Amino acid sequence: MNLEKLTELSGASGNEEQVKEYIRKEIKPYVDKIEVDTIGNLIAYKKGGNHLRSKGPKIMLAAHMDEVGLMITHITDKGMLKFAKVGGIDDRVLPAKVVNIGKDKIKGVIGKKAIHLMKKEERNKVVEHTNLYIDIGAGSKEDAEKYVKLGDYVTFDATFQRNGDIIKGKAFDDRLGCAILIEVLKEDFPVSIIGAFTVQEELGMRGAKVAAYRISPDYGIALEGTAAGDFPEEKDLPRYPKVGAGPVITISDRRLICDKKIVSLFVKTAEDNNIPYQFKRPGIGAADSAVIALTKEGVPSGVLAIASRYIHSPVGIASIKDIKNGLRLITLVLKHWEKL
Repeated sequence: MNLEKLTELSGASGNEEQVKEYIRKEIKPYVDKIEVDTIGNLIAYKKGGNHLRSKGPKIMLAAHMDEVGLMITHITDKGMLKFAKVGGIDDRVLPAKVVNIGKDKIKGVIGKKAIHLMKKEERNKVVEHTNLYIDIGAGSKEDAEKYVKLGDYVTFDATFQRNGDIIKGKAFDDRLGCAILIEVLKEDFPVSIIGAFTVQEELGMRGAKVAAYRISPDYGIALEGTAAGDFPEEKDLPRYPKVGAGPVITISDRRLICDKKIVSLFVKTAEDNNIPYQFKRPGIGAADSAVIALTKEGVPSGVLAIASRYIHSPVGIASIKDIKNGLRLITLVLKHWEKL
C-alpha cells in the first residue's frame, strides 16, 4: 500500500489520468478485466467463487480518484494567474499556499495583498478567491504563457510524511479509499467484485452515477475519506469521528440513508473480529453511494470511510491503524457476504 505515491499524484476533478494509470498498473495482475468508460472511470471486474458471476450478487465498490483543486482562468498583463475552484474549497485556506500547475507541475504561490498594505477594515475580512492570484515569478503575460496556459489544473503541493501511526499529506479524500480498494482487489472472494475508481466525485458524484448505470450492481459500497471532528471546539459539542478510533460506518448522511442490512453486517463483523469502529456523526456530506443507491430500480448501498482532519484543504492528517482496520473490515465483510 504505497500511500506516499498515491497521495502525491495530481488528480483534480476532471484530470485524474495520473492516478488512473498508477492504479491500472497496481491492479492489473489481480483482476479479470479492466475498462475505462466514456467519462473516465476505471472499472475492474473480479469474478467470485467458481467464476459464475451471473449466479451470485455483484457488489460495486467505489472509491473516487479526484481531489479538490483549482483551474487557471486568466493571465494578467503582469503575469499573475487568476483561477477558479474545482470542488469545495474554503477561501480561507488558500492564501500563501504552494501549488503545482499543469502536467509539468510548475510551482506557484497563491498570493494576496500584504497585510502591511491593507486598510484597517480589510484586515479581518476573508479574501475571496476571486481576489487572489497565483504568482509563478513571471514578469509579464508573455513570460507566464511560456509555462502555463488557460485551463491548466492546479493542485496543492504537499509532501507525504509519516510519524508513527499518523500520516500527513494531501488528497486523503479519497486516495485513502482508493488505497483500500486496490488491496481489496488483490484478494479472492465468494462474491463478484466490481471495483470502480470514479472521477469527478467532488463535482457532484458524476463518475459514480455513470459507472453504476453501466455496472448495474446488486449492492454498492463507497470507500471514502470523511471529515474528522476531533480538534479543539466548544466543550458542549461532540467531536466525531476521531482519527485513530477505527473505520467510520455511515448510517445516514446528507444524501443517503444507508441500507440497514449492510450497516448491521459492518457492525457485526467488526464486533465479532475485535475491529474498532465508529459511526459518522453528524450526518453531513455525501459519498458515491448516494448516486449508486438511486441507479435504475435502486441499489442497497452503504459507506465505509476513514476519518481525516482538514479534508478539502492543502493537507490532511489520518491514521495508518484506521486504514488497516478499514481494509480488514471490508475484506471480512466481503468474505462473509452470505450473512447479509
